[in-house]
Amino acid sequence: MLSFSTDVLPLTDRFDHWCELRGKNLFGVTIELPRERRADFFGRFSAAEVGGAVISEMQASNYKVSRTEKDIGRVQGHSLCISRQVRGPGWVDIGRGRIQSVREGDLAINHSDLPYIGTPQRSDGFHFRMVKIPLASDLLLAAPVHDLFVATATPKSVFARPLSALFNAITGGGRDLADPSSAVTHIARLAMLERGRLPPGMPECRAALRAGFFHAAREILERDHHDPNLSPGAVARELGISLRQVHVLFEPTGLSFSRTLTAMRLQSARRLLETMPGRSVADVAFACGFDSLATFYRAFRESSGMTPTDMRSLSRH
Repeated sequence: MLSFSTDVLPLTDRFDHWCELRGKNLFGVTIELPRERRADFFGRFSAAEVGGAVISEMQASNYKVSRTEKDIGRVQGHSLCISRQVRGPGWVDIGRGRIQSVREGDLAINHSDLPYIGTPQRSDGFHFRMVKIPLASDLLLAAPVHDLFVATATPKSVFARPLSALFNAITGGGRDLADPSSAVTHIARLAMLERGRLPPGMPECRAALRAGFFHAAREILERDHHDPNLSPGAVARELGISLRQVHVLFEPTGLSFSRTLTAMRLQSARRLLETMPGRSVADVAFACGFDSLATFYRAFRESSGMTPTDMRSLSRH
């Protein structure tokens, strides 16, 4: 885990340090900022390895950034980059008069060793996350990648939702990843599907789509598990897949859709029981999506071997 913040540096040294040691030598980019704005500069950066990919996150003052041929020659990456502009929209000039707009929330895909110039639209700083995947011989199934200039994913593309969900799972620390290396392989192939470099019918591409849709389904469950009407049909409609496909997504986990949803509801219930001792057990049960108190008690006992009241009593001692 690599972590750095300009907060530890004197104000007068922050921009120069970020520009020279971080920008040129670590990120492989050239940074420009008007001199009158350098005194207020701040930057925070962290990076960690997940499944063979480097997951990085950056928050900083806005500046103009470019990756020149000289930068590429000095710091080569030979990687597929998938990034999300969490905050701070801008434009990316990829040359020959081609300008790519990057809005807040956009996912962008590119090869690491192609030149660009990035210009912010605002002056209130930015927040950026990236999955950087070193390119192995079989990872992209012989699809061409070296000419992938920066381009954002199409929001209404069939691949956008699974790509986004898998990106969130990987950049969230990999806590919900049974196999981080496979997840990285899948997101690389989803990115290439989104960019039209791989055919969807390949077995490896179908597996990548299933992995992405599984995490998209989990996101819906995490968001809506408190709704007693949440069903596989509702998830299928939101994702644009069949009811059968929804059930198939959960088969490799060993837990059905229903059991996964119940586990999420129980987790929320335990948290409320521990942190809100004045709230009644019935209120907790209904707030977490259980349609009856009897169902809640039965599921809770099967999961923990005790009643909600017993667990709350134990947590007080």
